[in-house]
Amino acid sequence: MSPADALLSWFCAHARDLPWRGAGASPWPVMVSEFMLQQTPVARVLPYFTQWMRQWPTPADLAAASPADVVRAWDTLGYPRRALWLHEAAATIVDAYGGEVPADYSALRRLSGVGDYTASAILAFAFGVRIPVIDTNVRRVWWRWELGQDDAAVQPRVEHAALERWLPADGHRAAQVSLAIMEFGALICTARTPLCTQCPIAETCQWRERGYPRPATRVRPISKRYEGSDRQARGRILAVLRRTADATELTAQTVNWQDPGQFERAVSSLANDGLITQVRENVWKLPD
Repeated sequence: MSPADALLSWFCAHARDLPWRGAGASPWPVMVSEFMLQQTPVARVLPYFTQWMRQWPTPADLAAASPADVVRAWDTLGYPRRALWLHEAAATIVDAYGGEVPADYSALRRLSGVGDYTASAILAFAFGVRIPVIDTNVRRVWWRWELGQDDAAVQPRVEHAALERWLPADGHRAAQVSLAIMEFGALICTARTPLCTQCPIAETCQWRERGYPRPATRVRPISKRYEGSDRQARGRILAVLRRTADATELTAQTVNWQDPGQFERAVSSLANDGLITQVRENVWKLPD
């Protein structure tokens, strides 16, 4: 059995039941989920996704909403610029593609907030296009199983070609294989504590064969503290503006922020991102 077939069998038995997956998943929910899942875990996304799809079930529904309503609905999901990107993408879908998410890579890449990964994921999971979908989890599984390394510097075209060889010829089955590898990397072949005793491809895994080597010079990402950070300051400001439809005076004192310089920096970054609009000095509102 090929590793792809083994992982697909595992996936059929252990996959999480998620609303943007399965035969009934249409392109718009897939696209919304991909925006929300960027740098955000599934458990955190689920309630926001459910409410979002209830409120804006089509691109046209979202395009007709105000940016302020979109930012309010994003709430504390994090990285709120994604909400405006999705709103802008919905407007383009309505204006340029008749309200339907395009099934073309170049067209998808022209949408606000859509990079290579997101375009590939939409094509595979929404349209059954045979294309590798490579995220951190997929990359880790491939590195370990085929290269015998926990980390590797591989040219993207080499990586793409190698993972394409894992995919069956049928596009819809290929999409399931991509989902299977992702899910396996997220739940079993994890970065810090892989569950190798539960691995269906352990017998042919080069990383296992080599004794699970770890890079000698692995650089662990530094986890930035949220408390007292610029991100928290931005979140505090947005929380104040979400509570009212009116323009509001914003100062370090009114949002209970101790560092005036950091507060000003947060306001400037939110304005530059288009997430808040100035009415007059010290008075701001969510975007129109």
